[in-house]
Amino acid sequence: MKLLYIILLLIISATAYCQGSSDTTRLTLQQVVEMAKTNSIAAKQAATVRETKYWEYRTYKSNYQPQLALSGTLPDYNKTFTQVQQPDGTILFQPVHNDNSLLQLDFSQSITATGGTIFGTTQLQRFNDFDRHNVLYNGIPYGIAYKQPLFQFNSLKWDKRIEPLKYNESKQTYIEDLENIAVTVEGYFFDLLLAQVNLHIAETNYANTEKIMGIANIKFELGKVSKNDILQLKLELINAKKAVGTAKRDIEIATLTLRSYIGQESDNKIVLMVPENISQMRVTPDKVLVEAFANRSAAIGFLRRMAEAKRDVAKAKGETGLTATLNANLGFSNTATSIPGVYKNPQNQQVLQVQLSVPILDWGRSKSRTKTAMANQQLTEYTVEQDKQTFQQQIVTQVSLFNVMKEQLVYTAQADSIASEKYQIARERYVLGDLGITDLGIAFRENDQAKRDYITSLRDFWGAYYQLRYLSLYDFEGNHKITYQ
Repeated sequence: MKLLYIILLLIISATAYCQGSSDTTRLTLQQVVEMAKTNSIAAKQAATVRETKYWEYRTYKSNYQPQLALSGTLPDYNKTFTQVQQPDGTILFQPVHNDNSLLQLDFSQSITATGGTIFGTTQLQRFNDFDRHNVLYNGIPYGIAYKQPLFQFNSLKWDKRIEPLKYNESKQTYIEDLENIAVTVEGYFFDLLLAQVNLHIAETNYANTEKIMGIANIKFELGKVSKNDILQLKLELINAKKAVGTAKRDIEIATLTLRSYIGQESDNKIVLMVPENISQMRVTPDKVLVEAFANRSAAIGFLRRMAEAKRDVAKAKGETGLTATLNANLGFSNTATSIPGVYKNPQNQQVLQVQLSVPILDWGRSKSRTKTAMANQQLTEYTVEQDKQTFQQQIVTQVSLFNVMKEQLVYTAQADSIASEKYQIARERYVLGDLGITDLGIAFRENDQAKRDYITSLRDFWGAYYQLRYLSLYDFEGNHKITYQ
């Protein structure tokens, strides 16, 4: 019977544990970070921006590919009156009843090196005069044309230098956005973890204070403690009870904030696991700087900004002084009363023209535009150089902070262990009557503060770690660049 009773108790305990566990979600820091990177609104926004930049890049690429377009007006029916000027200058309104349909197929290809465009076309037009029962066809069986800007700004050439930089910059920006999510959610994680630790401390202190209060009451009846000690313990008991309530409130707020950010819809209670530090990780400023300049979008942005400044100068110069456009057209055209007749013995057509534009008097406008662009280029060079220095200083400072936080974590862990042992000794001495209530209160508060300091130190360490990942886009724990699909 005794054996059966023990088995029954074990079954009941296991069932209660499973029921409690089903309502509780235990999460590590790494799990919370991954959930935020996957489910948070910030992650979805970053993914949307990345997709937008991708299609913008595809649009840019399409500018260098052959273009084929079919256009036309089918039908172009008219039944109206239109004014017709007579030989003597008078106007008569004549009835018009016709259909003038047109179908055209165009081909074009841009030439990056020169900025010109080559065209190919074929066209067929059908004119049907319903009043006179007359049908005519006009067409261009095939034609080829070339348009070449002369002494002008070549946007195709500059876009080919700048747009790939912008696209690569956007890809690295997406990775930075996800790493910045890790930095943010790390703060929310430790907000909740600290609240949970505070609740554990408050509940433990309340239970311990109740036990000490019971012992003190017995000593008071024996005349071994004063009334003041009893009052002090009552005050400690009230404060401990208040601390429990405050910690529970903080947990509710921190849980709601974290749950909302990581996109968790479950109502299960969240219990966070205290993370461990990465003791073997080695970080040097030189290594972080190398990875940052290789991976960060800001490093690509330095190159892009300089290229854009040079482009603006080239554009200002290209719009100054003589500008010209060469247009050349070679092809065949014909008119007939039937479609086959349009393509039979067509007549060749040739067009060659050069359009010129020369400013005679602009009161220094062209020169001012060029000088402004050159001055902006110089300013960009200075600004980029300053941003590079700030970029480097930020990284060096963060590496130094990370290494300091790593050392501080060891010290606070030792202090927590010592304070805990000191508090246990103080409790035992108080029970034996070898320690006063004041000294016990001091040990009590030192123990609580040491535990909070350790969690705060963990928070600082992991905050510095994720900030370091964000600044370099490099995983120093796994020794590889950070990438996302």
